[in-house]
Amino acid sequence: MPIVASIPCHHHHLKLNHRIYASLFAIAKAKRSTMTSTSRSSTPSNLGEYKTIQEKVTVEKVINKSKFIAIAGPISDEKSALSFLSQVRDPKATHNCWAYKVGEQYRSNDDGEPSGTAGKPIQSAIVSSGIDKVMVVVIRYFGGIKLGTGGLVRAYGGVASDCLRNAPTCLVKTKVPMGVEVSFDLLGLLYHQLRSFLVEDIKQDYDTGKDSVVMVHFKVDFDQAEKLEDALKANCSRELVFYKR
Repeated sequence: MPIVASIPCHHHHLKLNHRIYASLFAIAKAKRSTMTSTSRSSTPSNLGEYKTIQEKVTVEKVINKSKFIAIAGPISDEKSALSFLSQVRDPKATHNCWAYKVGEQYRSNDDGEPSGTAGKPIQSAIVSSGIDKVMVVVIRYFGGIKLGTGGLVRAYGGVASDCLRNAPTCLVKTKVPMGVEVSFDLLGLLYHQLRSFLVEDIKQDYDTGKDSVVMVHFKVDFDQAEKLEDALKANCSRELVFYKR
């Protein structure tokens, strides 16, 4: 359904554009500020499994004549969050407020609403949902009635929660990068075992400095790594040496 919003004056246009650029700048700045912590982190948040949403979901509510549209979508990192925001934000809206979560990284933005009344409630809704690698953008079209601080918190947090509750979710198992050195004559047996464990991104490196030996790199579900090691040692060779990153 097309959304129509009237903007009363040129001055309001300038304020909207200022908030739009400020919002995009904030998320770009967030990306830069999190790069250091990401690069030095090897926390359990990068291993195991997590719940995320499968597709973009939209929920719309009218609260005291203001229209709130919450849009949630899966993201993988700060760059994809910036891209998602650019795709769904509406420059004609009064506010485009947002929050996202990627592992232990959280970012939010009030986009001109009173501090802490929009971005933080959206972020709280994400945390409460238990969903990871997700962004929620809540678009507001002002209807002429001020909601007050508490009303804004309830409106933004409530519509974000409703959106996430309606989102189809899935459990994603993270992949462990591994490698193993194996002689040429065992490659057939090795590949048979790798296929049975549904490994991904198989690559071969013949530059091992050893005659008739190849390094095979691959990725396997985190909870299958030890089982795969045992299977390869039992069916290929007990002398295999594994490398994990």
